[in-house]
Amino acid sequence: MNLGALATSVISLQYLPSNSTSLTQSSDTLWLWIALGVGVLALIAAFILARIVLAGDTGTPDMRVISDAIREGAEAFLSRQYRSIGIMAAVLAVIIFLGYHFSPSTRDVAVQTVISFLVGAICSGLAGFTGMYVSIRANIRTAAAARNSLNGALQSALRGGAVTGLVVVALALIGIGVLFLFFGGLNNPRHVVYELVGFGFGASLVALFAQLGGGIYTKAADVGADLVGKVEAGIPEDDPRNPAVIADLVGDNVGDCAGRGADIFESTAAENVGAMILGAALYPVFGIKGILFPLMVHAINLVASIIGVAVVKTTDTEDPMRALNRGFYVTSILALAGFGGIVYKMLNGPGVQPLYLFLCGVIGLVTAFLFVWITQYYTESRYRPVQSIAEASLTGPATNIISGLAVGMETPAMPVVVICSALLLSYYFGVKGLAGVDLPGISNYVKGIYGTAIATMGMLSCAAYILAMDTFGPITDNAGGIIEMSAQPDSVRDRTDKLDSAGNTTKALTKGYAVGSASLAAFLLFSAYLEEIKALVTARVTAAGSAGYMPPGWSFTNVNLAEIPVFAGAMLGAMLVYLFSSMAIKAVGRTAQMVVKDVRDQFRENPGIMLGTSKPDYARCVSIVTGAALKEMVLPGILAVGLPVAVGLIFRNFSSVYGAGTEVLTRGGFSTVPTINGVPVNLGGATAVAGLLMVGTIAGVLLAMLMNNGGGAWDNAKKWIETGKYGGKKSDAHKAAVVGDTVGDPFKDTAGPSLHVLIKLLATITLVLAPLFL
Repeated sequence: MNLGALATSVISLQYLPSNSTSLTQSSDTLWLWIALGVGVLALIAAFILARIVLAGDTGTPDMRVISDAIREGAEAFLSRQYRSIGIMAAVLAVIIFLGYHFSPSTRDVAVQTVISFLVGAICSGLAGFTGMYVSIRANIRTAAAARNSLNGALQSALRGGAVTGLVVVALALIGIGVLFLFFGGLNNPRHVVYELVGFGFGASLVALFAQLGGGIYTKAADVGADLVGKVEAGIPEDDPRNPAVIADLVGDNVGDCAGRGADIFESTAAENVGAMILGAALYPVFGIKGILFPLMVHAINLVASIIGVAVVKTTDTEDPMRALNRGFYVTSILALAGFGGIVYKMLNGPGVQPLYLFLCGVIGLVTAFLFVWITQYYTESRYRPVQSIAEASLTGPATNIISGLAVGMETPAMPVVVICSALLLSYYFGVKGLAGVDLPGISNYVKGIYGTAIATMGMLSCAAYILAMDTFGPITDNAGGIIEMSAQPDSVRDRTDKLDSAGNTTKALTKGYAVGSASLAAFLLFSAYLEEIKALVTARVTAAGSAGYMPPGWSFTNVNLAEIPVFAGAMLGAMLVYLFSSMAIKAVGRTAQMVVKDVRDQFRENPGIMLGTSKPDYARCVSIVTGAALKEMVLPGILAVGLPVAVGLIFRNFSSVYGAGTEVLTRGGFSTVPTINGVPVNLGGATAVAGLLMVGTIAGVLLAMLMNNGGGAWDNAKKWIETGKYGGKKSDAHKAAVVGDTVGDPFKDTAGPSLHVLIKLLATITLVLAPLFL
């Protein structure tokens, strides 16, 4: 996501007269229709892929019974979850409307912002639901195909995942494009793009609850099933005698399909909106083409991803990961070629050097590759970090956990260097690419930030294929469970094990990719908030007429940590990240305890379960996890949404006590801060929230990397031992590794993924609710 594009001269967008921006040429608007057309074609392609997958063999009756139980559990959870999210979204829509309506500077865009918010939330929910709808039906087809060939199973799983990837990106593209048209963007593009900010917030809200609720569900079921099944009862993973096994398989879908789909949708949507606003700031240079450029980037993304999925095939002797990587390379090459083409076609004009702008996109794509490689290094068993954790398991669970935490704390180092390098280089190339542009209001800062925006778009130019690989993971995991529970031959299980291993890697890569995109935008998001406050203050002073005074060249760029409210806000931002993570992990622990108790009760009440003479009550366990996960997701979500608002409102009203942003400083007889009737504009709430956003973002990025990669390393250390290393399954080392994996599960699948959604939610909520802080 990149709402950092908002860090432009928003003043010039929001408050210009309507007739000052109606210079659109009809030939340039053709790009919008091309982008929307590609979006529609991508939905058609997704529908065709879904039909192909769903037409596949559904296996034996025993396999279908298991698949039906997974499908029913997943659909029941998602239905209840979306009802809860819908209620919270409706309440926030009212708050947004009131906040905008009672602020004179934003009253005219209140309705449009609320509409954008609701459309973003609906599209995000639809993206998650559509992806899961196919995934919970592709699992049985993949399992059935594995009885004949590895290639058939691989293609079935990847095509099922591609439905999610294509729908997510296409809905973001179409949703924003249609809103742009509906709000009159072709006639007044520079004003209308600002009204789309709510779209990103709506997507962020749904993504947070979808990821958090799904993560609590999937890890509580997984931990509960492992603790009683593997550790206490000594039965294999996915053993049909385990009452929690269906809940575990359901969790893979609601967490990794619906949750991740909403997450990537939010990233794609907000990236589009932010980059369109930056294009509007550069309207004198590029015209409407600069505004429509990000939509065309994702149109190229869709075309390249469809071709990438189509070329993937393998043999029974090849590592499936090689085939998936080939598809990724094809997608990346096509995306890069298309990116270069539209840069030269759309981002041209007097004084512009497109080559440097294209290099910004290359930096973004290289950043994506580096994040994928770094994630592989820390989470694959062939490298030192995972092997060191496995070796530490020889001396027990304590040393396993110590080693795993050490690896997790090491993981942010290389990504931070990559992020800083990408920001510095893309900023530099942005300035170089627009060095010949000498127009009022277009400073080097705007040019540089535009370069970082292009880099973020470059990083997301393969998002559809990346998400297809991510959804591939839970589909193959479910397929392996279906094969195991229906007692298929070992040769079939060997095929699904290969796919499951590749799926574990792709899920880890996608988490690294998602946190990488959030990290690249971190500085931009902070700058966006600062520029948004500047726009609101300017509008307020301008509305005051002769009573208002705006110092020449004033900008809201100095946030003084020496001021108590700012320091307090910064501390609260860091605290939010850790408290949110604690609440998410505790939620997994409490829910897992309920699962453990139910599994033990079923074993005690029905001894025939372990003997194989009777079946456990899978539905009872599914119902317990569903209710607990939905209840547990509410409080962390409210904390994430409520704390920034509370900080802004409290310090807005008490700022005069601390003198935060309210002193009148003079230079040459003139005030250096904006004033109305000689009284400085109250910036206390805005500066406190700036501190919260800045430090909360930094803390969130680092902790998300620790949890994602540390948890993945713990998981694969256990799997490496299961291949026969250090005594293999049921050895003391394996038992220690299972404990470490249990600790890492809520790290990598609940708190970690939820954190990079939280990072983006902090930025979007502060941007949308900024009028409340002044």
